[in-house]
Amino acid sequence: MRLGIHLPQYGRAASPEAIADVAQRAEALGFADLWVSDHVVQPADQGYPSPYLFEPLLTLGWAAAATETIGLGTSVLVVPQYHPLTLANSLASLDRLSGGRVTIAAGVGWSAAEYAALDQDFSTRGARLDEALEIFQHVWTEDPVSYQGHHYQFADLKVQPKPVGPMPVWIGGKSPRALARAVRAGSGYQGISTPPDELALLVSDLRRQRPEPEFVISYRTGWDPNGMDPAEIADEVAAYREAGVDHVVAAPWRTSADDWIDSMERLIGIVQPDPV
Repeated sequence: MRLGIHLPQYGRAASPEAIADVAQRAEALGFADLWVSDHVVQPADQGYPSPYLFEPLLTLGWAAAATETIGLGTSVLVVPQYHPLTLANSLASLDRLSGGRVTIAAGVGWSAAEYAALDQDFSTRGARLDEALEIFQHVWTEDPVSYQGHHYQFADLKVQPKPVGPMPVWIGGKSPRALARAVRAGSGYQGISTPPDELALLVSDLRRQRPEPEFVISYRTGWDPNGMDPAEIADEVAAYREAGVDHVVAAPWRTSADDWIDSMERLIGIVQPDPV
């Protein structure tokens, strides 16, 4: 099992200094990758997430500049809230600037109010994600490129720079459509809020359809040894390993960079992840 860590991108811990410090310490400790969340806006009556949230790709660019080799990931990027050509250019630029370190976990999101604020159609978000994923692969490998979909159309465009190489795209979510999308269009799957026994069933079905070892099963969790019993974390580590999870993203809920780093240092000793 490989272990990633969420950056202090949100809440009271978030600051430019905290992001850089955590990124550098994570790289030194042997974490596999650094992760960010994506919410462009938050309606005032919506209780989650923290309304203080640095923009995800800019945050990863800041972390990339402070590090050398550690991976960078989005957990998850709510792709249908953006035009796919804008995202394609931003993601390819980040990958090129960081030396090919980007993994995209992509999803449709859950907040209809966020979609409404951005003047985006909530009901078509799945279909638009499907088209965006197709567009990404075309514009990252062809020049010029044309596309005629139901939601997006363009002809004879160039989108440059290209990524360093094929960027992994993991699909997030637990609906039947999300799981089918992961099988059809993903190079991995990222789950959240799923007990180990339930996730084991999902993993078994995914592995039946995508048996290649390069297809990654990732799971995002709130493991934080400064807020949980370490024995509980150790039990969950064993259970998710047994369920077939290859990779975990842990998101501490500390309020300072020092406490965030302390949680990371304790967590890596509990998990004993595979070497990077």
